[in-house]
Amino acid sequence: MVGATPVDSFDLQGHRGARGLVPENTLAAFAKALEIGVTTLETDLAVTKDGVLVLSHDPTLNPDIVRGPDGVWLTPPRLAIRALTLAELQRYDVGRINPASRYAQTFSRQQPVDGARIPTLASLFELAARSGKAVRFNIETKLSPDKPAETPDAETFARLVVEAVRAAGLAARVTIQSFDWRTLIAAKRLAPEIETVCLTEENTLKDRNEGGNRRPSPWLAGLDPVDYGRSAPRLAAATGCGTWSPNFRELTPALVAEAHGLGLKVVPWTVNDPADLARVIDMGVDGLITDYPDRGREAVRRKGLPLP
Repeated sequence: MVGATPVDSFDLQGHRGARGLVPENTLAAFAKALEIGVTTLETDLAVTKDGVLVLSHDPTLNPDIVRGPDGVWLTPPRLAIRALTLAELQRYDVGRINPASRYAQTFSRQQPVDGARIPTLASLFELAARSGKAVRFNIETKLSPDKPAETPDAETFARLVVEAVRAAGLAARVTIQSFDWRTLIAAKRLAPEIETVCLTEENTLKDRNEGGNRRPSPWLAGLDPVDYGRSAPRLAAATGCGTWSPNFRELTPALVAEAHGLGLKVVPWTVNDPADLARVIDMGVDGLITDYPDRGREAVRRKGLPLP
């Protein structure tokens, strides 16, 4: 069995594998991240009609990155992965970006891998095992309280993830993260031994206004920010998370210090520019998530921080 990543090393996470270099959430992207030398493979989960956990940032098939069996780019309306069996899903190609999309301009360095399919979570675990690399997995439940029809309910989603992680014997090397904290609370209840990660961004923390009445954000699983001084770290700690993972643009040294004072690790997302990488590392974070693990590793090396 591959050994655990040393706890005192900086946690360099490859976002969706290595999205800046290879098509996102493909086995080729994760292989590239392993080759570069990340400590953690970060990925996203969806669930097929027949209950299989697969790696996809979107609960629906994204026309920016998905071609049909005929090789033609998909067009709206977007088909939910939950409406397809794994066998049906495997007919779609996710090996390159639609050149007509804005996404293609953002990731112009990405090298296509035509014929790539949406992988299963089990296949990612197998890839890492074959590599012999000491690597962790940070897996995100992609669901929204505003779009319940697109995914399984939070309890079911959490149960499927916990069962898959335990079946693979990887509870000590996996974190479950989400913006929708309902799955984090459910997962922690089912598997206290699996660490959870509270993802945040401004929109998921915002109150709702319904008929002139304030309602706490539905992303926070019933927690009211007012009760925690509108502090994202305090909210994350109350959820039982071991790590707080904010948008790096919303992070300050004071917030890092506050989170550390609460016993939380801080791993911001998604940091790509070399100047931003250096600035975020200087805040004293415990790790970071990046589309460019090559840039991330170089930034960590320049700061003299330990990496395995």
